[in-house]
Formats: sequence, C-alpha cells, structure tokens
Amino acid sequence: MCHSAVQTRAAGAPAWSPAVRFSPHQTLSLHRIFLAASLAGALIMPTHLVLAADIAATVHPDAWPQGSWPLPPDPALEARVKALLAKMSVEDKVGQMIQADIKSVTPDDVRKYRLGSILAGGNSKPNGQQTATTKQWQQLSDAFYRASMDTSGGRLAIPVLFGIDAVHGHNNLVGSTLFPQNSALGNARDPELIHEIGAATARELRASGINWTFAPTLTVPQDGRWGRAYEGYSENPALVAQYAAAVVEGLEGKLGTPQFLDADHVIATAKHFVGDGGTHDGKDQGDAQVSEAVLRDVHAAGYPPAIKAGVQVVMVSFSSWNGVKMAGNKALITDVLKGRMDFGGIVLGDWNAHGQVPGCTNEDCPVAYNAGLDMLEAPDSWKGLYNNTLAEVKSGVIPMSRVDDAVTRILRVKLRLGMFEAGLPSANPLVLASAQVIGSPAHRALARRAVRESLVLLKNDGVLPIDPRKHVLVTGDGADNISKQNGGWTLTWQGTGLTNADFPGATSIFAGIQAQVKAAGGRAELSIDGSYKSKPDVAIVVFGEDPYAEFQGDLPNLAYRPGNDHDLDLLRRLRGQGVPVVAVFLTGRPLWMNREINASDAFVVAWLPGSEGAGIADVLLRTRDGRIAHDFHGKLAYSWPRTAVQIPLAGGKDNYHPQFPYGFGLTYADHGDTGRLPEEAGIELSSARAGVYFTHGKPAQGFALRLTGANGAAANVTATPAATADGSLRIASLDYKAQEDARRLSWSGNGAAHAALVAPAPLDVERETNGDVLLVTTLRVDAVSPQGTAIGVGCGVGCKAQVPIGRQLDDLPRGQWLRVGISLKCFRDAGADMSKLDQPFEWIGSPGESIAITDVSLGTVADKTLVCPVARKD
Repeated sequence: MCHSAVQTRAAGAPAWSPAVRFSPHQTLSLHRIFLAASLAGALIMPTHLVLAADIAATVHPDAWPQGSWPLPPDPALEARVKALLAKMSVEDKVGQMIQADIKSVTPDDVRKYRLGSILAGGNSKPNGQQTATTKQWQQLSDAFYRASMDTSGGRLAIPVLFGIDAVHGHNNLVGSTLFPQNSALGNARDPELIHEIGAATARELRASGINWTFAPTLTVPQDGRWGRAYEGYSENPALVAQYAAAVVEGLEGKLGTPQFLDADHVIATAKHFVGDGGTHDGKDQGDAQVSEAVLRDVHAAGYPPAIKAGVQVVMVSFSSWNGVKMAGNKALITDVLKGRMDFGGIVLGDWNAHGQVPGCTNEDCPVAYNAGLDMLEAPDSWKGLYNNTLAEVKSGVIPMSRVDDAVTRILRVKLRLGMFEAGLPSANPLVLASAQVIGSPAHRALARRAVRESLVLLKNDGVLPIDPRKHVLVTGDGADNISKQNGGWTLTWQGTGLTNADFPGATSIFAGIQAQVKAAGGRAELSIDGSYKSKPDVAIVVFGEDPYAEFQGDLPNLAYRPGNDHDLDLLRRLRGQGVPVVAVFLTGRPLWMNREINASDAFVVAWLPGSEGAGIADVLLRTRDGRIAHDFHGKLAYSWPRTAVQIPLAGGKDNYHPQFPYGFGLTYADHGDTGRLPEEAGIELSSARAGVYFTHGKPAQGFALRLTGANGAAANVTATPAATADGSLRIASLDYKAQEDARRLSWSGNGAAHAALVAPAPLDVERETNGDVLLVTTLRVDAVSPQGTAIGVGCGVGCKAQVPIGRQLDDLPRGQWLRVGISLKCFRDAGADMSKLDQPFEWIGSPGESIAITDVSLGTVADKTLVCPVARKD
C-alpha cells in the first residue's frame, strides 16, 4: 500500500536532476508524510515533491544482476501445491504467513490459528530453561509438529517449520559444537571449510529436531562500530560472495544431488537483504545512505551466488536504504529480489521489523505483505497480526493474489524439504543418534581446525612459537572463559550470564594450552590477574571484548574499552617484569589496539573462536620435539584501523591507509616485529560507553545526578554528601568494591522524593525496547518504605512513565547486592516515548526507604528481573 514512496524508474526514463537535493532527514520526513497519507487514502502531496524526495531511494531493477531460479520445474510438486491451495481457507493461508516465537506460542495456538512456522529467538528455550537439553528440544519440536498435523474439526494437515538462529553452529543448544564466528572464518580464505561447517551445523540441528536456520549472514560490514559486524565474513564483497554458495550448499546440500534438502540438511536463510552492513555511523537497524550502485555491488554481492546455490529463504533487513525501511521496500523486494534475481523461495521479515515501517505496528502491517514479504516474524505480536491480517485479506487491502503467491512459496519449501512425508521430527535418524551427532569428535575436530585457520598474527618479535617444555603463565579474563571466547548468540541472545559449566565438551583457551604443555613436560599456570610466585618463561595474556549481540554491541568509535586500561596495564606490568608477553585478543571486529600491540612481544587476533579453544594452543606452541605443527594461516578479512576514528572499512581502496591492510597476516617465516606504532587515538579515551548511565557510584560522562525533594525543588549533585533543600532525600558515598564506588540514598520527611539521571542529550532506545533489553541497576536494599517505590524514565516536557515496584522490592533480601532489571517495554507500555529519553533512570522513593546503588546500565541479564505491574503514566 505504501510502495508509492519508492519510485522505480522505467528503462529509458530520464535520470533525476542533480540540482534537487534533500538531506537524509528531509528525505525520511517526506517519506513518512507521504506514506501516512497513502495509508489514509489521501495522496495530497504534490507529485514533483514526492518524486524529488524519492531520488535517493530510486531503484532501477534492470541495473541489478539477472538471475534464474536454479531449481528445475517440478510438475508433481506444483500439482500438490495447487491442490493444497484449493483446499485452504483464508484462515489457513493467513496462518501460514505468520511466524511466532516459542516463548509466546503453544502447540494449541499452532493448532487453532493454523500457524505455518515457529522460531526460537536468542533467549527462547523449551520450558524457558536457558540450558535446555537435547531431549527437551526434540520433544518441543514433536509437540508443535503434532499440533500442525491435527486434522480434527476438518483442519488441513500442513507441517510447521521450526526456525532458529544457528549462526556459529547450533549455538542455542547445550553441548553442541560452536564454530568460530563469521568475522573469524573470513580470515581462513577457505570455502571448503565453510561448506563443511554448514554441513556439520545442519546435522546437529536435525539431531535436535529443528529443520531451519536463519543463516548464513551475507552482510558486508563497512563500519566496525556496528554491533553485528562479527556476523559478516568480510568487508570485501568478493569474499562474501565466494563464501555464500559454499555455506548454503553445506546447510542445504548440493542442488541436483539426492542430498539436497534430505534428512541430513536444513533450510538456509540468506540475510539481511539488503544494506544492513552499510548503515550510517554503523547503527544497527539504521539507514544505509549509499548509492544504488554501492547497495548492489557491495551489500548485495552474496545474494546471486546464494540464490544460484538454491537458498530457500531470504530474510529482509531491519534497516533502511536512504530513508525507506527495507520491510516496506517493494521495489527491492518484489522488483529486484523476486523479479530481477528470480528468487523463488520464501521472503521472510526479521523480528517485528515490519512494525518499524511507517504507518505500521507490530500487530498490523499490510504494507510489508504488499511489498513482497511472504512471512512476517511476529514473535510476541503474532495473534494481533493474525487477526488484523485476516481482516485485511478479507477486505481486499491485501490482495488474494499476493496471499496465494506467499502461501505457494511457503508450501513449495515445505514440500521440497519432504516435510509431508517425514513424520515426527524425532523420527529422523539423526535424532535417534543425537548423542553421537551433537558435539561429536568429528565436528569438534572441524571446529578446532577452523580456529587454527582463522588466527591472524599481527606481530611477533621472536617469542613465538612457544616451547611447551617451559613455564607458561596464562592470564587475562579470557584465559579460562568459554563464554567470552564465543561471544554473542551463544546459549543466550547476548551470550552473557554463562559459566564454563554451561559448555560441556568445550575447551577453554587455558585448558587447551595446559593439556599440550603438560604433555610436553612443561608447566602451565593459570592466573587471571597475572600474579605469580615464580617468574614464568613466557606469559600468554588472553583478553578482549565481552559478549554482545545486535545493537547492544554498537560503538561510538573503535577504541578498545575507552577509559578502562586494565588489560593494557596487565600487559605492561608483565613486560616490565622481564616476562615475554604474547597477547591473544578476543574480538568480533578490528579495534584500535596500538597501545596493546606496543606492550606485547607478539600479538595474535583470535577473534571469537568458539568452543574449541585448543586450536589456539595448536598454533602458539611447538610440539614436544620442537617442530611447528601448525603455522599461522589467517589473512585479515577486515582492515585494521590506524586510529580509533578511522571508521570506514575499505580494504584496498585509494587514500585509505589502515594500520594493517586487508589481507595482512604474518607466518612464522616472516620477520614479525612491527616497530613501535603511533599511540594517538584521535579521541579522548575516557569517552563513555553506550548504554551505561551510572558507573562505580558516579554518573557516566556527560550525565548528571539530580535530586528532587518532596517540595518539588530540584538540584544536581556535585559532591557527596548532599541533600534536597527540604531534607526529604539524602545521598552519601559508600564503599562497595572500591573506595566510594557506590551511593546510599535515604528518604525521610513527608512525601515522595526523586533521584534521576539526566542525559546530556535525548537518548533513542527504541531498538533496545523492541528486544529483550533491561534497565539494570546494581543495588542493595536496606529498608523499604510502606508507602511504595517506583522506577521511572523521563522523555521531555510532560512525558514521563513510572512503574511501581514496591511489593517486588520488599521481596528482595536486605543488605545484599543484586543486579535488578526491569524490561524497557514496561516503560514503553506505561506511555514513555523511548526514542527521546532525557532521564533514562529515575527512582521514586518515600520516607523510611534506604537503598545503595553502584551501577545503572542497559543489559540483558540480572539476578532478579522485575515483572511489569500495572503501570501509571504521568
């Protein structure tokens, strides 16, 4: 319905006048006005103004690669589809076009609403158990399948698809093989390895009862600040294109062979179409402000080879292209992807991404269907979407021809996968042998090989390879931390809140080193803080990024942990003690590390290597008889920045001089001393981290702590102790883990008083609100007021939401420090505009209350998560 805002110029039509210019904000605003008007049926904008606004988002399908759907015609399959379609009611068809999350849908819902597919999001597990067993996954899959095949009451039996984000192995399943993340695999330059990883992942998925993965990610990241950069194989579109067919054929099997979509393989999903890796400032779900040529040649490079390999699903991006949300971009979805590229599979929307299309909500978006999406991922909004879509199909807002096209595509994929004949997921032979398939020795050996091939050596001043017969100190917070070496999308969405016990069968980096050193007769010592009793011969320092996923990983610049020099100090301290230092850096992306490289004798980029940490020892250590068993193989798939503000990734481009160029990587045969690198970051390194509002008892950089008394008088806290003018709220310093790293708040007098964090500029956390993100406060409850307590946020003049938490607060233990979280959705549902928070945290207390606070930030893990009570809006 809103496609009028995306103009497609006919072949031979004149190009738009270069004299007409609009800023991205002007373009976006004009789009919103026009889209809203078209939804209302009132196209009141002057045609020339609309066309001018759409210049930047003009699509020329004939300029895109011409494709041809590679699957040969199958008359028998088409006859079955046609027969099924003729029997389906409108309700049946609409149900097939909606995908719900297992956290918000039951088998009974699938039976009642005829839903065609389900998914398990990053935090969704059987029975809500973070560490659900293989058996529980299998049982859940069987339950949903049985519901979809229930023919009671005259229902049609159409098997339900079960999708999951298996992006570096079956990363939602405890005990599975976890492969290096994609940004690591790009350094291997090995398509056959990628193919084998895809095949192993497919087998472990099938063994747990799942038949669809939302992989591969074919993004081409151009900005390392993007929190999803590690999901991309490379900044180089040619490398991404080379890998695309390999991974699709690994997951699905090779076209034209009996293995294609057989019981050992799964449906693959090429994502995210298109431009997600090119958004302005690297903002996740942001706007790719690039030309059509760049969108086509860089960001879409992986799609033609993936389609040629027979990929069955393409997932459309959250992001926009020049102000137009991809989920509503008919020109790119229908005219280019389905038309010009001849993609014949399912086009799927991302997690409630349709709700971001102007004029839409999570529960209502005919625009997305009419733009060409065949299935909308509506994890927690599926029921409202079903009811609204059903009404819009019956009224003709969504044409029946569009519905039939979508359902036909979905049924074809299910038939190609053999779902109508396969029976229960648990009947798959791989399920019956799941104990020998999931985390099998062969798969773990493959993952270990992938670790070896992806390591990149940036510096070696003669300390590597290490003699394993020596005394080897292994230190740093990543040394014995399997969660950290895996990163995000690992058992949980963010990959946080885990311990080594959650990874049975996996090997930490220290464990891998220890095993080889011990076998050679040496001594490996683990000391996270770098202390030791006897001086070691060499120190291996393992450190790096903590796990994150999606927008939670967005950065303002490429500095590594600005304002926190703990890892740098450890490197310098050990080297200053005369200990040779080997730095092993865990990261999803290149970051400015010149100081850390200078402080090391050797610097190895291990990326996010997954579950098989022993692969690092294979390369760093000699054999016990002094040989080099495995040399460094990896070559940078991403150029490495010279400063923290050298943002665009542009391997091989003119006038771009990174610290280490695309393709760089030393071997043991190379002279690896880089010399001293410049240590000018280009920014002030004390910059605040995104999503952190209060840390170590103090407001984050730029923020202010404001106290408002019961009398309404407010003032910022500049020193402690302090109090409101009426004495109703007092604040004092408190020691938690260090001197004065917390603040105690005490209420007295009459009436409620407020403590709020005031942002230097309005914050937009709308994306975070759409996910499972919490406002997390590390606090200690000393006394609770009988008059009640609330947590709130402010969003400008007259805009505020407060959520009462008094009863839940009263249930917390007294005098004990806890991380207490509350979903951002609570504040949205209470009426806050989450796109313009000027007070991202407010604590409203009453006389008799006393709490201590040390940190306030956004996160996804808490010791206690408060439920959203009935909220009040001010």
